[in-house]
Formats: sequence, C-alpha cells, structure tokens
Amino acid sequence: MIESEIAPKPARLGLATVTLRLSDAGQPVRQARIALEADMAHPGMRPEFGEAREIAAGNYRGRLTFTMAGDWVVLMRVTLPGGQKLERQMEVNGVR
Repeated sequence: MIESEIAPKPARLGLATVTLRLSDAGQPVRQARIALEADMAHPGMRPEFGEAREIAAGNYRGRLTFTMAGDWVVLMRVTLPGGQKLERQMEVNGVR
C-alpha cells in the first residue's frame, strides 16, 4: 500500500514536501527507490523532478517545486527492493 500527502496544504507556488508511507501486509517497506515527477494538468509545461528518500522504516520524503499556479499531477515511480516497479499519481489541484 502507498499512502501519500503533500505539504503545505493548500499547495502554493514554490517548494512542496511529498511524504509517502509504503507498506506490504501491514509491514513497512524499506529501501525502496522513489522518483517524483510533477506535471501541469495542461500540456506544454516543463515537468519538475525530485526524489523521495527513506527517513524512517517505510516512510519517505521528497521535495518538488511548483513553478506555476494551477492544477498539477505528481507521479510517484517506486522501485521496491526486489525490483518490482509501481507507479501512482496524486492530483494537486489549485496551486496558488
């Protein structure tokens, strides 16, 4: 399971912190690699990239920069320790 949240809330222009919790059957997933990509909801804008690093067992944190007001989608590309890959997305609407 992947739980995600973003701060500050509501999202604002500039730096944002993405926090993720990874678990499998209730146990934290350690040593995953997580690439972050933030894209505007409309085409033609340059994506922003980041990486989430493990800060505690199964807890990861990364930073992204929202460069324009509007709606964004944050893609989370997770590579688990065994090599399995997962992809999730989080909508971040109304960045101001």
